[in-house]
Amino acid sequence: MSALEPPLRVALAQTVHEMPRGAGWAYEPKFDGHRVVVFVYAERVVLQARSGRIVTPAFPDLAEAARQLPAGTVLDGEVVVWNEGRTDFAAVQKRAAAASAGRAAALARSLPASYAAFDLLAADGTDVRRAPYEKRRGRLVEVLDPLGPPLQAVPMTTDPALAATWYETLPAIGVEGLVIKRLAQGYPAGRRGWRKLRHTDTRDAVVVGFTGPASRPSALVLVLPGDDTPVVSSPLAPALRNEAGAALAGRPTGEAATAMALGWGEVEYRSVAPEITVEVRYGTTARHATVAVLRLRSDL
Repeated sequence: MSALEPPLRVALAQTVHEMPRGAGWAYEPKFDGHRVVVFVYAERVVLQARSGRIVTPAFPDLAEAARQLPAGTVLDGEVVVWNEGRTDFAAVQKRAAAASAGRAAALARSLPASYAAFDLLAADGTDVRRAPYEKRRGRLVEVLDPLGPPLQAVPMTTDPALAATWYETLPAIGVEGLVIKRLAQGYPAGRRGWRKLRHTDTRDAVVVGFTGPASRPSALVLVLPGDDTPVVSSPLAPALRNEAGAALAGRPTGEAATAMALGWGEVEYRSVAPEITVEVRYGTTARHATVAVLRLRSDL
């Protein structure tokens, strides 16, 4: 039995615009995938998304791989899908949106997932979140290194020069920045206790729905990397409304659902399969995310 049970609050990161340097810092590549906590029990594995939702049925390949881990292990990390040498967030969202066991199994074969683990929260049934990151990292490597893909520890360095090289070169494979942690720090559950350094304030998101008419939607409902909670974009500019309508033409819509829109509260939207990717500018207010759609990623 694990010392920790879902739903578990995950650690968060605050944005910085310069890389912290000096003694006591650790640097990791920032993978944009689907944030998942892995709970390993004696007889089963449970996968929890950042929101607390259980997503085990959507990732049967990762759940099966995690059975090799010792019972009582709890990991935090990102599910990613590699496509032609780059991470593909739209493919990850297709995996996460699988609505049936048959569909999930088919997607596991066509879009195999990898798990990039960046923290160890429990080992041998003991909660280790209060231990310094440096010790948790050492245990994480001990647990995962004998297994290999698809379960792997993210790279980590304490060398700021190497971290700067990663920051400049890894965008070529879809890694968009760094996550930076203090070596002596415990796991900051539910708090922005880590740092994140990104190249830009834009990122890709997957369209999972829309408000208004499909032919000319008022806003798009999106899922962002690292989070499975749909958010409503800011109102679309007229040209984007036309472009989004053309992209949605002929696509079947699902049942009505609700999502949070800044300034409006919960709004109703129509869902669509996660097959359209957009570039967005993402920010936060004191309480909410703000997401402005910049363009449709027709190149993906």
